[in-house]
Amino acid sequence: MNALIFPIQPELAEPMAHYMKDHFPFCGVKKPQRALSERPFLKESVSLPMPELIQEIFRNYRKKEREYQYYAIDLAQRNIKRFSLEDLAALLPLLGEKTWWDSIDAWRKVFSTWVLAHPADLEQVYAFFFQHENFWYRRVAINLQLMFKEQTNTALLAQAILADLKTDEFFIQKAIGWVLRDYSKVNPTWVKEFMEQHSLSKLALREGSKYI
Repeated sequence: MNALIFPIQPELAEPMAHYMKDHFPFCGVKKPQRALSERPFLKESVSLPMPELIQEIFRNYRKKEREYQYYAIDLAQRNIKRFSLEDLAALLPLLGEKTWWDSIDAWRKVFSTWVLAHPADLEQVYAFFFQHENFWYRRVAINLQLMFKEQTNTALLAQAILADLKTDEFFIQKAIGWVLRDYSKVNPTWVKEFMEQHSLSKLALREGSKYI
């Protein structure tokens, strides 16, 4: 498979890097342009043997510019129907590299998509992230069931939230509020009772009660 090379556009790269708190350098390729550039490569990727695909994901994710991390995650998402549980687990080390909310939330979508197609394996995938020493992985545990609606396993949802209820980390508390807000759209009674029974942070409470 040929390598995708994004053009360097300094006039766009600088403000994009600033938006991400200058944690990562950018090529300066905005999402619509990146999607167009990726399209033939994503199409070709579905024909790669799984070991080669996973190698390609790792190779791109470890490149310098942020667009390549997005591309690597897009490769995984495009091929998600082909992944076994073991293939999915092989991606876990990447979640701990070049971490910020954008990559973590994109990875979360990959794992969530796989679980929706393999609901019997929810607990095994959840266990990848629950009580992980890295809080970014625990953010995935909390938000793994985002948009699962009626399929939400509330026991696992409650467990993930309660394990980090007192964690003084903005991205954890934001995740708690986010998942409660989302689930309140289909089960406001459960969310209301949960918030009444537990002492949530102001941030999580504010976010979680938005639609109640």
